Amino acid sequence: METDDAPEGAPAADTAARVREVIADAGVSQREFARRVVMDPSKLSRSLSGTRRFTAAELARIADEGRVDAGWLLGTRPAEKASAPVTAAEGGRPLQIVRETVRLIAEHGFHAVRVADIARACATSSAAIHYHFPGRAELLEAAVRWCMDEDTAHRAARLAEADDAAAELRRLIALQTPRTAQQRRQWAVWLDLWAEAARSTAVGRLHSEYYRQWRETVADVVRRGVGQGVFRADVDPRAAALTLTALIDGLATHVLSVSGPPADAAADAMHAALTAHVAHTILAA
Repeated sequence: METDDAPEGAPAADTAARVREVIADAGVSQREFARRVVMDPSKLSRSLSGTRRFTAAELARIADEGRVDAGWLLGTRPAEKASAPVTAAEGGRPLQIVRETVRLIAEHGFHAVRVADIARACATSSAAIHYHFPGRAELLEAAVRWCMDEDTAHRAARLAEADDAAAELRRLIALQTPRTAQQRRQWAVWLDLWAEAARSTAVGRLHSEYYRQWRETVADVVRRGVGQGVFRADVDPRAAALTLTALIDGLATHVLSVSGPPADAAADAMHAALTAHVAHTILAA
C-alpha cells in the first residue's frame, strides 16, 4: 500500500491543513505545487482530502519547497512555522535530485542508473536521496513525471504564442525535432521509456498515458485548423495525429542514432520531411 510508510504525528487532517497553508503561501495552483514537489497531482489531492496519508518522503519534499520545518508539518514540534534551511541547489534538493536523475537516464539508460550514481551527481549521500525518495522506483517515477510535466508546460507556452493552428503545428514540429542538447536528452529518455511501456511497468503506464495526451494535443490542433479553414476539410484529426506522431517518432530515432555534424543534417532532413508531409496531407490548398 502507498501509505505503509506514512509518518506518525499529527492526525492526517491536521497535516493536510498545514500542507494547504504551505501551498497557499506559495501562491501557486495545487497542480503546480505538485509539479514542484515531483508528486502525482491526484495523490496530493487525495492526501489533502483525507483519503490517503502523506508519506514521510512527500512531506520532506513539501517542507523543502515551502521552506518550513518538517516537524511542524507533522505536528511533532511546536505550532510555529519555523523556517527550514535553504538548500544550495536551485529549486531545492528534491528538484536537483530529479534533474540529475533525468540527465543520468538520458546518458546511461533507465536501468543503468543507480541511487549511488545520483547521489554522486548531487554531491550528497545515498541516505540523503532516500530521505526524499525512499526507493529507486519512486525516484525514477518522479523523474519521469517531472520530465513529462516540463515538456507539457514548455509546449503549452510555445503554442500560446501561435496565431493559428497552422502556426501551432509548425511549432510542435520544431519542438519535437532534436536539434539542441536538451532536446536530444529528452528524446533519449522517451526512447528508453517506450521499452518500459511495452513491459507494462508503472513507469511504462505513466509514459503511455502521457503519449496518449500528446497525440490528443496534435489531434486538437488539427481539429482547430480544420475549423479555421487552414487545414483541409476532409482531414480526420485523430488519424492525422496518429500518422504525424508516428513519423516524428521514427525520424527522431534516426536523428538520435547519429552524432556530430551529421546529426544537424539529419535534424534538418527530419524537419523538412515533416513539413512536407503536413503541406501535402493536412494544409488547405
